[in-house]
Amino acid sequence: MSYKSHRDFFEVLDKEGELARVKKEVNWDVEVGAIGRKVYESSGPCLLFEKIKDYPAGFRISNGTTGTWPRVALAMNLPKNTSVRDIYATYEKRLEKKIPPVTVGNAKAPCKENIMLDDKVDLYRFPAPMIHEGDGGRYIGTWDAVICKDLETGWQNWGMYRFMVHTKNWLTGWPQSTSQFAFIFNRSYRPLNKPMPVAVVLGADPMSHIIATAPIKPFEDEAACVGSFRGKPVDLVKCETSDLYVPAHAEIVIEGEVMPDRIAPDGPFGEYPGYRSGTMSNGIAVKVNAVTYRNDPILTMIALGTPPDDSSIAASLSAAVAMKKGLLRHGVPVTDVYVPPEGVTHLIIVGVKKGGAEIAKKVLDYFTLRRIMTNKHIVVDEDVDVFNMGEVLHAFATRCHPGRGIFYEHYEGRSNSLTPFYSPEERSKLKGVSVVFDSTWPPEWPPEIVPVKASYKTIYSAETQAYVEKNWKSYGITKK
Repeated sequence: MSYKSHRDFFEVLDKEGELARVKKEVNWDVEVGAIGRKVYESSGPCLLFEKIKDYPAGFRISNGTTGTWPRVALAMNLPKNTSVRDIYATYEKRLEKKIPPVTVGNAKAPCKENIMLDDKVDLYRFPAPMIHEGDGGRYIGTWDAVICKDLETGWQNWGMYRFMVHTKNWLTGWPQSTSQFAFIFNRSYRPLNKPMPVAVVLGADPMSHIIATAPIKPFEDEAACVGSFRGKPVDLVKCETSDLYVPAHAEIVIEGEVMPDRIAPDGPFGEYPGYRSGTMSNGIAVKVNAVTYRNDPILTMIALGTPPDDSSIAASLSAAVAMKKGLLRHGVPVTDVYVPPEGVTHLIIVGVKKGGAEIAKKVLDYFTLRRIMTNKHIVVDEDVDVFNMGEVLHAFATRCHPGRGIFYEHYEGRSNSLTPFYSPEERSKLKGVSVVFDSTWPPEWPPEIVPVKASYKTIYSAETQAYVEKNWKSYGITKK
């Protein structure tokens, strides 16, 4: 089945027992966020809050659309018990054949069922939640797709960035300075002192949001990437106040302009690394010119925090596949890359066919070339399953030499300012450091001195294993 919309996917989640409909009235002020966070931390279902305090019937909030691997599998039209390894492999394969989007008129776009324009715009008409205690305000954009356009090439970029309600017709947000959003703004609009049109999309189909988190290369069409997962083109419709195109079946679309000469206070916020992001700071200011939305709209929320949640799961998938391709281009003999959700893209596991110091340094070089979102990298031999953290930790503990197997790279102006362990000064200057742990056997060692791993698959001969397998039932052991 191909999901055109958030609602299509909810029908599947309902049938699979992955959706909980909360019919009791809940408060948009902290309560929905607290419930969502508690459910994440018990790997619970997707939530649909159907009755929000202070809001009319039909205005709803969802949380955790793809917040577990089974729900990601369902979003990709795979069985919900598909392994993480197979989810990664399917994602990588489907990205190879992109299907360009098609445009439709307003009559075929459910997101145009209701239209607010100009002085009719009122963001308080929507139940934007105060997600965490201590947040700087009500964040309407957390699980979103944010669309902007490069003037020179016409490329329309999809990303995911937080946006907070500032007034009834202003948003404030905080796209990182190393983001593609910032790249486009600084390249196309700021030099001309020109506002940048932007669309904040809430409640599109699940893969649209996952692709919005993905580090797709600049000037590639994210909408075409979504089409590759659906097996058919994504329907896009033109915005009311700009020439941006947005998913026609989205729940809510906020159209605005990023002002080149204004700032507004943003934050703090409980961010994706699992900590509150410092104090209130200067964010971008977005003048909202229109809001279009479906009847009975669903505002998509993620109660971000300690993993796993939609953010850490999506980043695990999309970032790892992009990293694998990038490392191969960089000359690293990669077997696989795994980004553990628990490591919130700060920890990366890289499997290689041949290891050693030279390869480890190549890995570090790749991760520190440009904008830097990661900082700890473990390189393991191909006999280690990168998706099995037990095997990874064993290799790290037994193969990484503390004196000659650890390499560092310091940098300034391109680090991830949301990294919790950086000081305020380091964050302000985007100063950082990355490390690689070479957890492979030295390639110069002759085979006879490489320790033999004492596991079932490595220390016993094929003949012994075949004999044991053949006689397994006769041993009376139920678990194989």
